This record gives sequence, structure tokens and C-alpha cells, in this order.
Amino acid sequence: MRKTWLLGFGFFSISITWALYNAFVPFFLDSFLSSTALIGFMMTIDNYFALFLQPWIGHRSDRTASRFGRRMPYLLIGMPLAALFVVLIPFHTNFLTLILFMVLMNLAMSLYRSPTIALMPDLTPEAQRTKANGIINFMGGVGGIIAYAAGSALYDAHPSFPFLAAAAITLLSLLILHRSVKESRDAVVPVAEQPQRIRLRGELDRTTVMLLLAIFCWFVSYQGVEALFTLYGKHHLGLKESEASFSLTFFSLFFVLFAIPSGWLGNRFGKKKTIALGVCGLFLVFAAVPLVETLAVLRVLLAIGGIFWAYININSYPFVVSTGSERSIGTRTGLYYLASSLAAISSPPLLGLVIDTFGYGSLFVCAAGGMLLALLFLTRVKHNGMSAGSSS
Repeated sequence: MRKTWLLGFGFFSISITWALYNAFVPFFLDSFLSSTALIGFMMTIDNYFALFLQPWIGHRSDRTASRFGRRMPYLLIGMPLAALFVVLIPFHTNFLTLILFMVLMNLAMSLYRSPTIALMPDLTPEAQRTKANGIINFMGGVGGIIAYAAGSALYDAHPSFPFLAAAAITLLSLLILHRSVKESRDAVVPVAEQPQRIRLRGELDRTTVMLLLAIFCWFVSYQGVEALFTLYGKHHLGLKESEASFSLTFFSLFFVLFAIPSGWLGNRFGKKKTIALGVCGLFLVFAAVPLVETLAVLRVLLAIGGIFWAYININSYPFVVSTGSERSIGTRTGLYYLASSLAAISSPPLLGLVIDTFGYGSLFVCAAGGMLLALLFLTRVKHNGMSAGSSS
């Protein structure tokens, strides 16, 4: 499991960058735009590029052969570029340069996101992947906590400081991964065992499609809340910007605390059952938030929501991988991020439009509805996510 903890630095850097992006970029956009729907759209315009790149990059990395390995070349190119552009975001001079830097940063991250995540199943036997996913998501959750807690303090000092820190962490994570991971030595599914041509369409069987639809629905709920929560706190509850972003620390903290236990539960009782429990629980949390008017109760609900999100998020990616073959890990990683990218594109502007029409209280009503739809699709998945020897 030492390699798994080292791999976690890749997810750590991705998570801290995305958390900072979602927490603070809406404030930059708020200076130029008055419509929440338009802010939501601008928060997702970059994902249109990621939508096409991530599945293609994941698919291509399955067939890449180089002296650095299958996945590492994409990290070596994408991570330095992402570090550069994340630094430039707070130094925008007008609306056009802000959008340009946002798009370039996300394009760079699309180059290495799927290959970084695909490294985990590449280096981990199938029966241990849910536990390993718990570990790397634990690292990612730590990144979220740092982003929301320390990032809030840094943002108060100067809006550029959180982004400078994220760039430094990205470069440090790349150094750790490059020095510690040698794919030719560590992979459990070496390139030589995968000579066949992988057909993307052939991976979309009924089980996979239903699972991807469920993933899309729960990410619609999660992505919309994550992208618009700081504005919800500011405009609906009257919180300061730093108070609103710090409140998300409670969600991330309890996600981190339950990341590894959630992997154990998925491995012991099946990924589908564990995810279903998380979906039901997060539905109840989202349904309760509009009734809350005090900061303390809101943070308690966010903490509980972080637990249930761990049940969902820790098990969903290994679930997608487990329903296919070993030779298609990168392709299925791309499909997983295709579903989440579609949600990231559609959710914030749609929920923003609902907020413009019905007010901020409607944000969590829609999020609860997305969880119900996810549960409906999940019941149509004829696979429990259990693997041979997973209960050991």
C-alpha cells in the first residue's frame, strides 16, 4: 500500500486545485456578472474542452508505450502547464483574460487527470482497488480541507496566495510521482498484456450505461452545490466570503475521515449497496439544508453530507472499472470523467437559472432531486461491485 499513498499525491494536487477553483473563482466572476446562471455557465465553459479530451486521453493512454510508461508522459506535460495557468488566474486584468486563464488551466488538467487516476488500478490488484481508492481519496480530501481552510486565510491576505500555493503543490506532487512510480516495474497489468485494439463503443454495455447515468445524476447534485455554495452562503445566509468557503471544510473533513472506512465497506458488502446508502443519506441532507437558517446547524449537516459522499465517491470509480476488463482501465477512467464532466457542464448553469427564478433555497431542493434520480438508475445496474476475494 506504500505505492498507493504515493499515488495519492496526484489526486491530492488535483483536488486542492479544483477546490480552490470552485471556492474562489466565482468571486472573480461575481465582479463582472450579476446573474447567477451566467456565473454558473462561466464556471463550466472550460469543461466543454475537458468533455472531449478526458475520454480521448484516457483511451489513448491505454495504448501509449514510452520509456516513461503509459500514463506518466501525460503527467509530465499537463501538470507543469496547469501550475502555470492556475497562477495566472488571480492576476487577470479583465473578464476576457480571466476566462482565457480558466480555460487554459482546465485544458492542461484534462491532459493528466484521467492518466493520473488510471495509475491506481494499473498498480493495484482488482480485489484491493476499493481500499486503494479510499486511500487516494483520503489524500484528495486532505487537499480539499487545506484548500477551504488554509485557502480561506490565504485569500483574505491576498486573492493570489491560494493559487500560488496550489501551483507549488502540483509541481511537488509531480516530482514525488515521477521519482517513486516506475510503470514498467510496478504495473500489475503490463503493456505487453494489452495488444488488442480497444473499442470505446464496445465498453458501453447496459450495466455501464446505467451506472454512468447514476454517476451523472449524483454529480449534477454535487457539482452544482460545490460550484454555487459559496454564493449561497454569501447571499442567502449573509455569510462573509471566507466564512462560506470555510464551511465547506466540514464537508471535506468528514469525507476524509470516512474515505478509508468507505472503501472497506464497499469491499466487504459490495460497492452498489454502499453507494446506495450514501445516495439515500445525501438526499436527506440536501433536503434538510433549505430549512436551516443558522451557521452551526448548516455545518453539522455538511459534516454528515461528507460522510455519505464518501460512501458514494470512494466506491463509484472502482465500480466502473470492475464492470469492464483489465485492458480498458484508461478507457473506463475516461468514461467516468465523461459522466462527471457532463454534470459539471450542465449543473451549475441550470441550478443557477433555478436560483435566479426561485431564490437560493431552491439550490438544495434540486440537489436532492438529483440524488433520487441517481438512486433510480442505480437500481437498474445488474452488478453488485463485488470481486472475487473482496470480502477477505
